[in-house]
Formats: sequence, structure tokens, C-alpha cells
Amino acid sequence: MPRTPQPDEDDLATITSWPPVYYAEQALLGALLSDPQHLADVTGISPEAFSTASHAAVFAAICAVPAPALADNTDYAAAFAALRAQSPSGLAERTEHIVWLGKVLTTARKQARGLTAAHLHGLISACPNPRHTPAYARIIAAESARRRLRKAAARLVHTAREASLPHPVPAALAEADTLASVVDDIAAAFPAHSGPLPRTPAPPPAPLHDGGEAAQEERLLLATCTARPAEVEQMRWLTPEDFTHPLHAALWQCLTALVRRDVPVDPVTVIWEAQQRGALSAADDHRHLLTFLAEPDVSALYLGERILHRSVLTTAHHVGRRIVAFTDDPANTPYQLVVGSCRALAEMTAIRARWHHATTSTPTTWSPRRTARTAPRAGPPPTTAPPTSRIAR
Repeated sequence: MPRTPQPDEDDLATITSWPPVYYAEQALLGALLSDPQHLADVTGISPEAFSTASHAAVFAAICAVPAPALADNTDYAAAFAALRAQSPSGLAERTEHIVWLGKVLTTARKQARGLTAAHLHGLISACPNPRHTPAYARIIAAESARRRLRKAAARLVHTAREASLPHPVPAALAEADTLASVVDDIAAAFPAHSGPLPRTPAPPPAPLHDGGEAAQEERLLLATCTARPAEVEQMRWLTPEDFTHPLHAALWQCLTALVRRDVPVDPVTVIWEAQQRGALSAADDHRHLLTFLAEPDVSALYLGERILHRSVLTTAHHVGRRIVAFTDDPANTPYQLVVGSCRALAEMTAIRARWHHATTSTPTTWSPRRTARTAPRAGPPPTTAPPTSRIAR
């Protein structure tokens, strides 16, 4: 990310190569300072759209101080010379424009104390053509949208990996809603047009949870459903993509296929189905698979919700990182950011629907005092559970 200059820096004297939007901001502010009547041509941006505190302060001041009625032959160079001199003679010679510039500078200094008349003079000098004000405003609006989108996506990433949250899934879904609202705002501000989709490569997968705990819960679910295959039909909301281990995902696919074909299900038939589907490799220990598939746990629904809970957060984390990657690619236009973000957020929509189905259907049975080794192995689980046993929605 580019460094944000401090308000007391002399922007033009600083030998730094800023991104193009920085120069568009200078050009826009210069156009408005030289002729405040151009403010009528600026739409779709606010002070928050600017990338530096000093630029935001100057724009806010221009918007706040009523513009004077200026003649076409206003001598702006003389006006700034008088303003910079700050001398009694200079003050006496001020025109309405000079007075307005002084008020703008005074107002802007409330937010950026280091601003001087030289800064304003430098901004006017940096404007190639004041008649291009609308074009400068569109550039600023586009980069502001990029920053807003990146900030919202980063919040989603942070929320998805924040283990201390009491209800992580609802928090992540709320951030996803906020991110979707930002995308909608950008789509409304930048009409759709034909063009290529974003070509930004996806970031590599990042581990989000304890792999050992996740694998253990997945093995226990597979064992439970192998012993009680009827429970598989109660978990249509769980898919192979929710599993963290590829072999476990393949075994779940085998289980669901056997149940839907209404054929016998036990450790042997599951292993055979896995072999027929090419899911087993030479490195897999078949005796080990038979062993863990023969050890069911107390509640398949609870374990299924746990796996889906983890999958929701993993998906949210991936979606957020994907959109951050889009925004970090300066070649992506606002239209491409919208299209790419919508496609990424579609993953959140799909898994949100499955989460809602899982958590509003048959209640999960589980008690923190029970474990896989002490819970009874026979008989169907109860159909009700105390409120404290439910996973946070």
C-alpha cells in the first residue's frame, strides 16, 4: 500500500512517486481552488474519498466555504502572491477570491494544521486543465471504492479467524452482509459494461483451524454415520467440500452415495465404494480405515454442525482474501471489482443457506459432559437438547 503523507508535508517538494490517484486529487483540488465554480461538476465523492488527510481537509473546506462570484479575468497568480505574503499590503489588495482562499486555508487547517498557502498554490500549479474536473473526480471515486471494498473484505478476513468471538459464524455472516452492501454501492456508482473478468490469481489456501481437531471430528462423524446411516439423510446440508481432509471428503461422498442407493452400509462397503471411486491411494492403510469407521460417536448431527461451522468460517476467510487480492491489483477496474466480488460472495450465499438449514432443522443433541469414549454407542440419539448444547448461530 502507498504511504500516506502527513498533513504538514510539502506535497510538491516531496520526492516520491505516488499512485495516479494522488495526482488526480491534486489536479481536482487545484481546479477547484483556481475556480470554485467547478465544484458543481464534482459528484459522487466526499472528503472521505481522498487518500490523504491534507487533501481531504482542503476538499472539505472548499465544500464548506461559500464560493464567491468570480470574474473571468481574476488574476489568480496575484491572489496567491498576496495570500502567501501575509503582509498588510497584501491583505489590503485581496479580491473576493483572495478572501475566499484565506477562508479555505483557515478552515482546512482545523483538520490539517500543517497546511500553508504554498500547499494551495502548489495544488493549483499541479492541475493540467481545470475543465477536466469531472474526469479527475471519477478517478478519485474509483480508487475510493477500491479502498472501501478492501477495508470491508479485510474485516471479513479478520472476523473469520478471530477465535475469541462468542458467536463467530453470525459475526462472519454479518461482515459478509456489510461487504455485499459495499459491492452494491459500487455497482450503483459504476454502471456495468462489457469487459474481461478479473484475472488476479487467487491467494494460496491459508490454514484457519487446528487440523488435528478437525480431522478427529470428521473421523468421528464418518464412524457414526457408518453405524447409523439413516442420519446421513438428515444432513443433506453437509457436502464433501466442508471437510478439511480430502480422504474424509471422499468417504463422506461414498457414504451419501450408498445411502441414496439404499444399499447396505458398514465399514467394508464404504471402503469398497471408496476403491471403486478411485478415492484410495497406495498410502492409505485399509485396516486403519476399517478401525476408525467402526467407532461411532454419540451425535452425528452435532459433529456435522461442527464441521459445517468450521467450513463457514473457512469460506468467509477465503472469500475475504480473494476480494482483498482483487483490490490489491491496480489493473482491476471498478466494474471488474464488482463482478469478481459478486462471484466470490456467491460462495458465502450458498454456504449461508446450508448453515441456516442445518441450524433450523432437527435440534442437535450434545452435552459438553459427554465424550466419544464415555457416551453410549447403541440406540438413536434423543431428539431434543438443552439450549446450551446448540452451536452459536
